[in-house]
Amino acid sequence: MRRKLVVGNWKMNGSLVFNAALLAGIKDRVDSRQCDAAVCVPAPYLAQCQTQLSDSGIFWGAQDLSAYDAGAHTGDVSAAMLVDFSCKYVIVGHSERRALHSESNELIAMKVVRALASGLTPIICVGETLEQYDAGLTKVVVGKQIDDVLAMISVEDIEKIVIAYEPVWAIGTGRNATPQIAQDVHSSLRAKLALKNPIAAVGARILYGGSMKPDNAKELLSMADVDGGLIGGAALKAADFLAIVHAAG
Repeated sequence: MRRKLVVGNWKMNGSLVFNAALLAGIKDRVDSRQCDAAVCVPAPYLAQCQTQLSDSGIFWGAQDLSAYDAGAHTGDVSAAMLVDFSCKYVIVGHSERRALHSESNELIAMKVVRALASGLTPIICVGETLEQYDAGLTKVVVGKQIDDVLAMISVEDIEKIVIAYEPVWAIGTGRNATPQIAQDVHSSLRAKLALKNPIAAVGARILYGGSMKPDNAKELLSMADVDGGLIGGAALKAADFLAIVHAAG
């Protein structure tokens, strides 16, 4: 049975004071025997997470990384830098990076390769827009997004990745993906993994990232192929994040 994973994506939020209170509010209340939990924070706060969470059962990670090792890439953060702060996870290909920074499937695949080579676990985000969803293109779009990554990694790497399905149309639009919609997409993603490595696909964790909140977490997490959540706004409130973690446990 796959162990659930709940990851908070703080996006571009936080301050030293706010973070200290939030981390203090969750660090001693997560039972690592029940599920895995992590927070992915803005790069300037990785040192704070390392200090404050190092004696807890909560992992931490980054929200992006460079596709390159080092060099003239002003403003980028390398995989080696993330490793310096003992990161376990790194989010790759979030819908906001795809839309606002024009990140292509090819670039995202390169970042996944870089993360894996450095021992980081990439959380690979896939998802469709409202227009694509309404046109019935969900599985075509997410299938292409994950296929382009799978083409660049090895069979052995399948057991080292996490996928997060984040329907863009269900984030801040007032429209919600039902648990069955999430299950159908997650099942199709697992089938894609199985084409590359059927054994590893069984154990691969696929998270749901479409506005999971305390009031819908339990039902979403009850689906056979929903192995956890990539949490946005709810991750900025200790009570909400803990409620989702407990629902996963």
